[in-house]
Amino acid sequence: MRLRLAVALVIALAVAIVAALALGPVALSPGAVWHALAGDGTATATAIVWQLRLPRAALGVVVGAGLGMSGAALQATLRNPLAEPYLLGVSGGAAVGAVAATVLGLGVWFAPPAAFLGAAAAVSLVLLVARIARAPHDARILVMAGVVVGAFANAMILIVLADAPADTVRGALWWMMGSLADANWRGVAWVGTYVALGGAALLALGRDIEHLSLGEDPAAGLGVNVQRATRLTFLAASLVAAVTVAGAGLVGFVGLVVPAIVRALGARSVRGVIAGSAIAGAALVVAADVAARTARAPHELPLGAVTALIGVPFFLAQLRKAT
Repeated sequence: MRLRLAVALVIALAVAIVAALALGPVALSPGAVWHALAGDGTATATAIVWQLRLPRAALGVVVGAGLGMSGAALQATLRNPLAEPYLLGVSGGAAVGAVAATVLGLGVWFAPPAAFLGAAAAVSLVLLVARIARAPHDARILVMAGVVVGAFANAMILIVLADAPADTVRGALWWMMGSLADANWRGVAWVGTYVALGGAALLALGRDIEHLSLGEDPAAGLGVNVQRATRLTFLAASLVAAVTVAGAGLVGFVGLVVPAIVRALGARSVRGVIAGSAIAGAALVVAADVAARTARAPHELPLGAVTALIGVPFFLAQLRKAT
């Protein structure tokens, strides 16, 4: 990734974080935010920044980074600019696992593994459908298969919630629409740990993914074990996407939008696109959360709805190019 691009993305992320810390029901000036971060601000400002807004911004960073990296890796591996966790049903499958773990009372530590199992099952099912249709890389087939798997996942969630207490149902439905409202430092820590591990795996696989983006036969000719590399990439991308779902619910289209933006800005290598998508995804989710909190204050919009307002027109434009 070019230095100029990296600097621009970091600046965009920094601006989004400052806005996240300053804007809200109680507006804070940049100076007040700085003093609160340094620990010498007023008690009110310090409590708002450290207990409410900073954990929320931090969770937005790790969730956005995970979705961006996952989308970039899936697009390169499948050679499909429409591939992303939400559209391929990965997020829906992860939601089934996370909701089931929540309803069963398994605790916060079991949500990521349960979400990962659901995500892995969903992506396997989508690819199986595409192979049965003899079009494993056709954008339209993959999207249609993802829609079907996502609808099936939603049905499974409704079944799981059928006998749950009313409070659990309301919380789960709000969580399914995506939200950073329940962010806390413990949640940031475990989501960040999983995202870091999965992101490191994707970067380590960068050379193989680069070859896979050329096609299966050219990749095999370059010495890549195609099935092994594809399987590992899907597993790592599913892990990263699944933990973002467990941490913030369904936040769609981030993995679709940011890799395309990073490539348009000049990133060429797969590792560069993955790294750039991590920063751009973090900036997008934090900025979208600011919009969700402030657009209809004091009411809060679902984060997933805000990202969908950005992603759906982008998806339609990309679909037109692909067909």
